[in-house]
Amino acid sequence: MLIKPAGSTPQTGTAGQRFRSALAQNQPLPIVGTINPFCALLAERAGHKAIYLAGGGMATHSHGLPDLALTTMTEVLEDVRRITDACDLPLVVDVDTGFGDVFNIARLVKGLIKDGAASMHIEDQVVLKRCGHRPNKSLVTTGEMVDRIKSSVDARTDESFFIIARTDSLANEGLQAAIDRACAYMEAGADMIFAEACAELDQYRAFVKAINRPHAVLANITEFSLTPSFTLDELASAGVSAALYPLSAARAMSHAASTVYEALLKDGSAQNVLNIMQSRTELYEVLNYHAYESKYDELFSADASGL
Repeated sequence: MLIKPAGSTPQTGTAGQRFRSALAQNQPLPIVGTINPFCALLAERAGHKAIYLAGGGMATHSHGLPDLALTTMTEVLEDVRRITDACDLPLVVDVDTGFGDVFNIARLVKGLIKDGAASMHIEDQVVLKRCGHRPNKSLVTTGEMVDRIKSSVDARTDESFFIIARTDSLANEGLQAAIDRACAYMEAGADMIFAEACAELDQYRAFVKAINRPHAVLANITEFSLTPSFTLDELASAGVSAALYPLSAARAMSHAASTVYEALLKDGSAQNVLNIMQSRTELYEVLNYHAYESKYDELFSADASGL
């Protein structure tokens, strides 16, 4: 029997329903990247209401690969299960271009729902995609992306599962063409538009105005990118409904890890970097470790008394 982490809140409704509720209650809703189950628990402990599994984050931190469509549907679903088994926060999943044709996309959607995901975003790049903030991106036609969305919608076994359509077209085709694509994607059944690589708040305003639906636009606030680090208040003023922070914690973790590795060679000890480490006490609190130990003690005591 698994013991829930200390401070976790019992959840009701499907994952999709919980995500929709979080969107309705938070304007905009921060969605934070969690590269593994423990990060998901940390996000929950900090008070976040939604979490995210980034394709680039999974490629880098689970496989040591760049964000260039090198991972598979099976690998994504495996990481989804690990996170949803540990944490009840609604999870948004980056599925790149869907890992194949419309039948693969349908399998993917069913798998995500079965494994406890709340939402996914699928994009309009070609299968050999690139990071959304890199040059030389290539797009499929609007019609092909519409087919991806329709396949996703038709495959839903839970109507509350939230489908986000990402468009990378702003960089290639300009604002009006990107808006035209976004409107077509919403008409095809998407619940929200992920407007990638916007550089100005007015660009978000244009998407919000054209789509003209509640909870319709997501901003990707990823560091060291084409998009400035707009505040939640600034995004709210533009009508943005959700703000994605895909790798903020992962970048901090990687920097801290590098610092520790270098210090061990330079100083011959970790003494000088203890201040950037999580303590054993904090670790145990997040995992509710002592509750597990108490259960062990109870079971072993029962076994001993039965001898």
